[in-house]
Amino acid sequence: MNNWFKNYSGIIWLITGITIGSIAGIVLGKQAEVLKPIGDIFLNLLFVAVVPLVFFAISSAIANLHGEQKVSRIITIMSGVFLSTVLVAALLTIVAVWLFPVHQQVVVSSELLNQQAGKKLSGDQVTQLFTTGEFYQLLSRKNMLAMIIFAILTGFGTLRAGEKGLDFGRFLNAGNEVFKNIFVLIMKIGPVGLGAYFAYQVAVFGPSLFGDYAHSMGIGYGVSIFYYAVFYSIYAFIAGGVRGVKKYWKNNFIPSFTAVGTCSSIATIPANLEAARKMGVSATIAGITIPLGATLHKDGSSISSVLKMAVVFAMFGKSFNSPEVILLALGMTVIVSIVEGGIPNGGYVGELLFISAYGFPPEALPPAIIIGTLIDPVATLLNATGDTVAAMLINRFVDKEEWSKNNQQVSG
Repeated sequence: MNNWFKNYSGIIWLITGITIGSIAGIVLGKQAEVLKPIGDIFLNLLFVAVVPLVFFAISSAIANLHGEQKVSRIITIMSGVFLSTVLVAALLTIVAVWLFPVHQQVVVSSELLNQQAGKKLSGDQVTQLFTTGEFYQLLSRKNMLAMIIFAILTGFGTLRAGEKGLDFGRFLNAGNEVFKNIFVLIMKIGPVGLGAYFAYQVAVFGPSLFGDYAHSMGIGYGVSIFYYAVFYSIYAFIAGGVRGVKKYWKNNFIPSFTAVGTCSSIATIPANLEAARKMGVSATIAGITIPLGATLHKDGSSISSVLKMAVVFAMFGKSFNSPEVILLALGMTVIVSIVEGGIPNGGYVGELLFISAYGFPPEALPPAIIIGTLIDPVATLLNATGDTVAAMLINRFVDKEEWSKNNQQVSG
């Protein structure tokens, strides 16, 4: 009994904090907003730690590559897994909006329209997605993809340096271990921080789910929860059979609660790295896949993107079932999954992309933003926890023999 409590005490405390926070949000209502600073402190600690953690995780993983571990094979299989799961999520949502058609009547606020109508996707935004003009700008989570690219270059630079780069390689490995332990320390206050954040979310966003957008939210949350429970179990089964399913769900609680509580894929990276290790994923594959997945792999954003399109099409009385519309929707969904940042409510660029692609007027933007905001918690849940099951699949196909051997033991 003592061993059981020791193994699950972190999860128990986390669930307890979240439950108390949710109840406080319901009971206190708007007054629960006073708890938001506590959640913000916890979230800020995660964001501060996650940038160096991701840098050291990626660069050390690549620097430690052995001759038989070809990064090109990992990247190729990772791309195939990411693309496949994003498309499956999009197709499932398309089927759902066909079965439960959206008849959305949206009243657009003129004030919100004036705030958003002037936003346009510029070439500078695309440039800033992949690069920064100064080294210090890599330290901001807003430039996560640029930092990841630099971390990859650092890893390969260390490899190419050979013996002369051994000391730097040891520094990267040490940094990786240090920041993993920093995350462990931060998560000690996780029950309090996530509890406070849940109280705020329940108080502020809960009532919105029962308003004009209830039908759309029902589709979005229903598809997302179904995909989370059923399809992630299928992916885990493909990766490791029944044992794979058990390992995935046994170690997926903390990443799931962190994702829902923070609405941030990036904030969930440390929890995902630890969960992937317990799931049996190799340190190399986890170190490459998890951080890249947080930026480039978003099953939840795929579902959210299709739902936004369906709502906008319904608003303007257009059909969302022609082959041309569906093919473009799938293409835009893949692009959105790549360009959206792993930060809360970071989908404005994706919304601008599909509105421009379909030729809708600026009036289509505010409803899409509202849908994205309301579905953000469950979308982030999929965006974040989908990375660990993707890592399991990638490990399964990259190194079948080693994965099969490791999968004979269920990690704690």
